[in-house]
Amino acid sequence: MRTPVRFSKIDDSNIADHTRLRPDDRCLFLFEYTSGRDYSFSATNSLVNNLKKKPTSSAAQLAYKGQAINACGLYFREGLDAGWLGRATLVPIPGSKAPDHADFDDRMTRVAHAIGPNLDVRALVRQTQTLRASHEVGEGERVTVDELLATYEIDAALAQPEPVTIGILDDVLTAGTHYRAMHTLLSRRFPNASIFGLFIARRVFPAP
Repeated sequence: MRTPVRFSKIDDSNIADHTRLRPDDRCLFLFEYTSGRDYSFSATNSLVNNLKKKPTSSAAQLAYKGQAINACGLYFREGLDAGWLGRATLVPIPGSKAPDHADFDDRMTRVAHAIGPNLDVRALVRQTQTLRASHEVGEGERVTVDELLATYEIDAALAQPEPVTIGILDDVLTAGTHYRAMHTLLSRRFPNASIFGLFIARRVFPAP
């Protein structure tokens, strides 16, 4: 029987790996994704690789993507308290492509829905312009918090009822840039909400 997964915290022991995070951020992750290694390196690298397959991929590749989405939904469901899930508003981080792009990817929204029925899943933040995908460029070319804030906006049609607890969902925590932009925008709009970051994995680097 497979051992149920459990979340780990970003804390003093690992926060230095995620330079956009602040000491008071409440972020949790399930696994560790090893940067610079391909899908064959680990089960987590394989999971993330499948999850990130583009919507314009072949039918066979998209089948792997669908399996990864369902697996991530199950992992979140196992790792999160059912009572907390019943109170929380799950807000997926948008992909790098705007909705009118052929490779617009709503994978984290699909993961949120795969966690279970009758949850409060809202794509409260939408991206109005296509940006470069951070996992496809070098460190110096990654998007900045300011660039994201310039393209992110709150979907006012989804803002009510006002959330009390927000779980920001994303696949891999790297520097924390996307989380920082999401947290900034959501905390401005909902200043009384408690905000958490929930990640499938955090990025780590291979041992030298």
